[in-house]
Amino acid sequence: MTLRIAEIFGPTVQGEGALIGEPTVFVRAGGCDYRCSWCDSLHAVDSAFRATWAAMEPEEIWAEVESLSGGVPLTVSISGGNPAIQDFSGLIALGRAKGYRFACETQGSVAKPWFADLAMLVLSPKPPSSGESPDWAAFDACLAASGAAPKALKMVIFDRADFDWARGVAERYPDLPLFLQPGNPEVDPELPVDPQRLADRLLWLVEAVTEARWFRPRVLPQMHVLIWGNRRGV
Repeated sequence: MTLRIAEIFGPTVQGEGALIGEPTVFVRAGGCDYRCSWCDSLHAVDSAFRATWAAMEPEEIWAEVESLSGGVPLTVSISGGNPAIQDFSGLIALGRAKGYRFACETQGSVAKPWFADLAMLVLSPKPPSSGESPDWAAFDACLAASGAAPKALKMVIFDRADFDWARGVAERYPDLPLFLQPGNPEVDPELPVDPQRLADRLLWLVEAVTEARWFRPRVLPQMHVLIWGNRRGV
């Protein structure tokens, strides 16, 4: 089955969420059913970039992953866009046969059977600032499809409305490990980011959690943005 792939890169480290710091090769799918107002990967979302996406068979993708990793098993992160709108079961089967682990991040809008074969499913519902509204029935279907696979809940926070919304979502899913990160408004890959501005946003989120005495979430930065800015393929 041919898959639409925006980019494959690594090995590098996972820059955010439940697996932050873990050595990873990234397979970024092209296409998404959302159009978040602050999307930081439009090159993998907007159909205007479709001509830059490669049509690849799972075997072709796997050959690239194995070449990049030197045949040493590590984590392969399937990201996007929304990778759940495509069937990555073939790629996952090829990699697992060689001892590789697979992680996926999705907003939880489309459930897939291959979620059950993941070493980590990160569900990242989008807050009010995104301009999107989660379908909680679809989100619950994603949880069900993943079976016993490890799962985590990750939410991006831009403002107080997002923060309050995230507390409600966390109450809905009390058993999921919970990660929060401050939103990055500087998403143009051609422009440098302001590290102090990012630090200030992180401080605001830490203080909001502390003042609310909400001690369940782990608050993390986007480490890759602090290191490389918004450059692609790192």
